[in-house]
Amino acid sequence: MTLSSRWSQLPSIPDREGFAGSFAGVSGGALLVAGGANFPDRRPWEGGTKIWYDSVFVLEKPDGAWRLAGKLPRPLGYGVSVTTKDGVICVGGSSAQGHHADVFLLSWRDGKLAAVPLPSLPRPCANFSGALVGNTLYVAGGIATPDATAALRTFWSLDITNTKPGWRELEPWPGRERMLATAGACDGSFFLFSGAALRAGADGKPVREWLRDAYRYTPGQGWRRIADLPRVSVAAPSPAPVVNGTPLVLGGDTGAQVNTPPTAHKGFPRDVLAYDAKDDAWRVAGEVPFSLVTTTAIEWNGHVVVPGGEARPGVRSPEVWTFQATRSH
Repeated sequence: MTLSSRWSQLPSIPDREGFAGSFAGVSGGALLVAGGANFPDRRPWEGGTKIWYDSVFVLEKPDGAWRLAGKLPRPLGYGVSVTTKDGVICVGGSSAQGHHADVFLLSWRDGKLAAVPLPSLPRPCANFSGALVGNTLYVAGGIATPDATAALRTFWSLDITNTKPGWRELEPWPGRERMLATAGACDGSFFLFSGAALRAGADGKPVREWLRDAYRYTPGQGWRRIADLPRVSVAAPSPAPVVNGTPLVLGGDTGAQVNTPPTAHKGFPRDVLAYDAKDDAWRVAGEVPFSLVTTTAIEWNGHVVVPGGEARPGVRSPEVWTFQATRSH
């Protein structure tokens, strides 16, 4: 299968730098992009300070203009966000103060933004991934603290139709702990693609171990390992968009430039990896016209939208890309 896609740009997010790690989704028919972080003054290798944001922007129609809808309960980014019929559920994440366990429902109704608390995670978590399968929200992996030298191997679920019992801890996937994996939901199953494990380096700081393995979780049947990705993909837009029943991994970081000086970084890979569940096989299905990681992929008006993200280490982008993909043979 090859995938022919017509990519176009929506209006850019109204920030000069743009953000990585934003929450995003659809509520009241409008696109919401909330929070995230950037380096507004100087790049990190120049001694710049990372700043988190609480701003929530709304785009009510594709040919409209972004406007400020309101604010999050706190500056926050690098959590999980999924769209539900009631709004956008935002899970965990980080701020300048550390990692958080908060969960809330962000909604846009009649020109007003609301944030309603939901049951907190069992522990603070950021840089993890999640997806909605039916009425169950699943989240997997991540890290518990900003300086963690080991990722989490945790798998939690929340019934969004009855949130009062809170999160359930489920059996994790039969593989390494990981962060910045890509989650997906397709055919009643939850998918976990690639990501990175962590270990302590010689200086005690975290070092990434790049992973290519992938797993499928089906409620009532549990986990099974599926075909490895053709290459590593860390921090690709998540949840993975599903086109014609096929989950797509859009780019992601392979780790090939991990030792490249930031000013010489060439951007992240642009090839699209498509997973065929019937054949348990991966294929390359075209390319994306952008280099963006640590961002989301949202379905809006029959299109997939990728709002902003990290274009190169320490460099964000306010660009918003959208496509409607069709299958061709």
